[in-house]
Amino acid sequence: MNASCVQCLKTLIVCLHFLCWLCGAFVVAFGEFQMVHSRFASLVTTFWPIYPANTLVVTGTIVTCVCFLGVLGSMKENRCMIITFFLTLFILILVELAMALVFLVYSREIDKYFEKDLMKSLQIYRESNPGENVIIKDDFDDVQHIFQCCGVHGESDWLGKVPISCCVEDPCDVITHSNWQEGCLFLLKDWFSRNYLSTGAGVITMFIIQLVCICVTFPLFCHISRRGLGYQ
Repeated sequence: MNASCVQCLKTLIVCLHFLCWLCGAFVVAFGEFQMVHSRFASLVTTFWPIYPANTLVVTGTIVTCVCFLGVLGSMKENRCMIITFFLTLFILILVELAMALVFLVYSREIDKYFEKDLMKSLQIYRESNPGENVIIKDDFDDVQHIFQCCGVHGESDWLGKVPISCCVEDPCDVITHSNWQEGCLFLLKDWFSRNYLSTGAGVITMFIIQLVCICVTFPLFCHISRRGLGYQ
């Protein structure tokens, strides 16, 4: 491989790694934004570690650190840094694929736990005294007000203790007021699905960039190895 080809390849790799680093930084920022503005997190606790905002922050942080190592290793033509970047990024890609498969294979089980978490939150709300479990109460009230629904499957889930957030229209302080009849389960699942869709789009974009980075990094590593460089 002549010097001009090596220089072009090195420039391409540095640019790709820098692009990957920017994507990782953007994903972290987007995840932090979602965490600050996230709603209803207290109602779904079983899958908190893979909640979209947390997934974005963790994945983006790892990608940012790994790609910075790739940029530095490519610029210095350091074999140790490049092979570390290569192996770490390859493992990260495998983890991302494994997470995608988990969501695909266990989607029905996740739906069951989703329903179970909502029913548990509703029970806590229903059995709490005034001033207790304020976060869960506020999140459930927000869900019912925003999505215009009542309970998990319907008004009957409240067993006669229907909160004002289920009320269709003012005045809600009269005995004969009407409540929303539709449950919140499917409406909230659709909302979470849209969040997971945006998360999945970001992860797929990073996955493609990471795969390209691995493919173009390997020839440079082979060239550096043949020249006996890499640890200076």
